[in-house]
Amino acid sequence: MIWDHIIQNGTVVTPDTCYPANIYVKDGKIAAVTQEELPGTAVETSDATGKYVLPGFIDEHVHSRDGRLGPHYKEDFFHSSMAGAIGGVTTIFEMPNCNPAVYCVENLNDLIECITPKAHTDFGVWGLCLGDLNLDQIFPLSEAGVIGFKLFWGYAVDSRNYQLIYNYEKSMQNVIPPLNDGEIYRIFRQVARTGKTLGIHAENFYLINTLIEEIRATGADDYAALLNSRPPVSEKMVITTAIHFARELGTKIRIMHLSNGGSVDLIRQARREHLPVSAEACPHYLFLSDEDFDRRGSLMKSYPLVRTKQDQEMLWEGIRDGTISAVSSDHAPHTYEEKLLDMWTSPAGVTNIETMGVLMLTAVNRGWLRINDIVRLMSENPAKTFGLYPQKGSIRIGADADVLLVDLNREYTIDQEKLHSRVKRSPYHGMNGKGRVEKTILRGKTVAEDGEITGEPNGQFVKPPA
Repeated sequence: MIWDHIIQNGTVVTPDTCYPANIYVKDGKIAAVTQEELPGTAVETSDATGKYVLPGFIDEHVHSRDGRLGPHYKEDFFHSSMAGAIGGVTTIFEMPNCNPAVYCVENLNDLIECITPKAHTDFGVWGLCLGDLNLDQIFPLSEAGVIGFKLFWGYAVDSRNYQLIYNYEKSMQNVIPPLNDGEIYRIFRQVARTGKTLGIHAENFYLINTLIEEIRATGADDYAALLNSRPPVSEKMVITTAIHFARELGTKIRIMHLSNGGSVDLIRQARREHLPVSAEACPHYLFLSDEDFDRRGSLMKSYPLVRTKQDQEMLWEGIRDGTISAVSSDHAPHTYEEKLLDMWTSPAGVTNIETMGVLMLTAVNRGWLRINDIVRLMSENPAKTFGLYPQKGSIRIGADADVLLVDLNREYTIDQEKLHSRVKRSPYHGMNGKGRVEKTILRGKTVAEDGEITGEPNGQFVKPPA
């Protein structure tokens, strides 16, 4: 027997246990997980002595700024997937607010064709919900293989190209205002019929717009003013409505980038009622707070905003008790020049995908999580939620051989100049961590090792079974 890859002497990690095993890969799939030494040679062998062996991370929330019309100067899939692979991500779910936006099958296929030659990881693609503008495209997009559907609740859209408008003002021309609740109800109903998940950006535009006008009129320009303009109740209002719609229509919903503690309580109650409601958290809400703004500045600005230490602690509690079922990056780079704009007009988004892994492994070393929780949050649960399990997110016979070798004792200082995203500016610059992905294996082939990419792009488009 000639194996594609043998991973020897490692400690395999599942959500429930850790055990010693060798992994044998054939035709890109895991063929055996055993403590025995099987006969044969291998094209590639990895010695995992002293290391943990995890299924590859699935980053369900990435904005790579790709598509044939860009804006590639901020990021593209070549750089985001390279950065992801180095950080342990083997599957990226690309968000649909690229250019052209993924609101129809033609644009979905165009994006797949565009980014496949750049892909260092496998990838799925979200479909975009624009209300009545593309309600008739929900079923075709589902059949074509989108991973789920995204609703940017509270965002205005440019009517010429369907790009999101971050800082909408009523005086703007060629703009589709944020959707009303009737249009959103129809979105929930239509997505429910596909059986797929509806991801929700939860902020109430009308409340935020009113508060921004009031607060900016006072001349306040510190981070506290920004927080007051986008209060926690804005997120909770949308989540409450979404839960009611999910209860009424049976829509499976994923609340994206949960940012405040009160929202955790809403998700917790919905799950107690066995409603089809889940939520994700992101590194900037888990490792940064309003206290960091004086040092990190607008590099940490995102929507929803990074909030208080108390909110951070409540998010961690939600992770530990299973209320929050996934951690993803919400990787959304902007140029440094854009980030240097004043606090009100600087665009929202954090460069996150490469640093997510080391931050979460640091949390294990600090005793905030178990190594098993990392597999649950970043591999198995995302795969199950979006219909890819057990092909992705598991180390078991027949699964794709997406495997990570992790050194939990490796100390690390985040240096933004060494990051592989196109924009090398990070709010985590200079932070110390412990625990690092040493090797990333995609379908049996090593794609990244010791902080560098090792081969040409070889990623593939993945979609849930019909």
